[in-house]
Amino acid sequence: MGRLDTFREFNLLSWMREERQSRKLILVIVFIALLLDNMLLTVVVPIIPSYLYTIDDAAANIAKNHTTASPHTPSGAFQTIVSLYDNSVMVTSGAPMDSTPIPPGQTQAIPPTTSGLMAHNSTQPDCPKADDQLLNENVKVGLLFASKATVQLITNPFIGPLTNRIGYQIPMFAGFCIMFLSTIMFAFSSSYTLLFLARSLQGVGSSCSSVAGMGMLASVYTDDEERGNAIGIALGGLAMGVLVGPPFGSVMYEFVGKTAPFLILAVLAVLDGALQLFILQPSKVEPESQKGSSLWSLMKDPYILIAAGSICFANMAIAMLEPALPIWMMETMCPRKWQLGVAFVPASISYLIGTNIFGVLAHKMGRWLCSLIGMVLVGVSILCVPFAKDIYGLILPNFGVGFAIGMVDSSMMPIMGYLVDLRHVSVYGTVYAIADVAFCMGFALGPSTGGAIAKSIGFPWLMTIIGIVDILFAPLCYFLRSPPGREEKMAILMDSNCSMKTRSYSTQGNTEYEEMETEYDE
Repeated sequence: MGRLDTFREFNLLSWMREERQSRKLILVIVFIALLLDNMLLTVVVPIIPSYLYTIDDAAANIAKNHTTASPHTPSGAFQTIVSLYDNSVMVTSGAPMDSTPIPPGQTQAIPPTTSGLMAHNSTQPDCPKADDQLLNENVKVGLLFASKATVQLITNPFIGPLTNRIGYQIPMFAGFCIMFLSTIMFAFSSSYTLLFLARSLQGVGSSCSSVAGMGMLASVYTDDEERGNAIGIALGGLAMGVLVGPPFGSVMYEFVGKTAPFLILAVLAVLDGALQLFILQPSKVEPESQKGSSLWSLMKDPYILIAAGSICFANMAIAMLEPALPIWMMETMCPRKWQLGVAFVPASISYLIGTNIFGVLAHKMGRWLCSLIGMVLVGVSILCVPFAKDIYGLILPNFGVGFAIGMVDSSMMPIMGYLVDLRHVSVYGTVYAIADVAFCMGFALGPSTGGAIAKSIGFPWLMTIIGIVDILFAPLCYFLRSPPGREEKMAILMDSNCSMKTRSYSTQGNTEYEEMETEYDE
């Protein structure tokens, strides 16, 4: 039996070695990498606002008790105990050492408004009062969430050209290693500074994984229709991470503790790293066979800028929601901790549906039209969010937001690769670095500016501003209806039977293509 098992294992390993360059296995690896990266991205959404408020509130109450305590109060009368497990605060009383009376107001060390933050397993909803301390959390949480995207924004311009030089495998594996380290830091960090550092470190890993992953898919799926389908599936991994992250984090945080969800993610990351190590062989340096267009030449392309702008502003909407919505719910709805994460489930489910449907459908209806409709739908849905009176009122607006962003992402990501094929050199690392920069700008500017706006003029006005911006940007997608290409590139694309058959991308007649192709061959 031992030999038989060894033989079976050998056959499995042989099959995996033979299929190492399979496009489907590469798609699976990119799917898993995006899944775990976005689980870590969103698992903190319900945890961080409540966790930071608990820490700050406990510290404020301890400081208040020390400053207001009477010097005649016996040391054994009342004691404040801070739990290192869940940062809850308890008050114990003992027999007085003398007969000195306790001044009025000193008999209860903790104000009743913080009772909802006592213990993570409490059945009482969280009802912090809407004071300056809670409003200040908007800025702190917004900056912490934005730190990841800001670092990723800075890193992307270096990762794109790097993949052109050394290939996609090594940056992909480096992204896994950095993400694993960031996850461990999240698990054991108990201060704002360490959490900020962990979030920033995740930005470097995300840059490596997303740029290398999308570039790898674009290089192995050369047909535009196949590429759109593959990127739609990969974005399904992103959607799954966004879907699972918030409810997983909020449930684990309330019933197990802050550390548990991050340790589980760390274990999953190790499994993903082992798969990458075996399939991709990240020790090999595989540069591109041709030199790609420079970052500056791609940045000057107006069609690439329109596609990148669509990605940026669509994702900025959900990026502004992530830090501000839980705090607004704590102010107005008095929710349980697990509800802070569950509120994002409709958006996550609809994003998953949108990316899978329009990864295929957008190629047929025209990706420009799909993106235009998506931008309008994002704006309208965001404008409806402040009208919700309870968590059930958030279901429809959040569903619309997620579905619309899925339409935009699944349309614009393939267009970025198509525009490079059509107008530049078919090397994809740099253009997907630009796409990721656009994504990161949304998630950097969204939380940082959104937190400040929510603090100064309120959450409803924040939603109104970003909703109007998305609606006003939508008409620009019309210019992607028929982007012009360089003549020799058009001939190459026609010769390779790429998606120039699609009417939404046709720019010239077949006779002209045949003439160009003849000239190119000569």
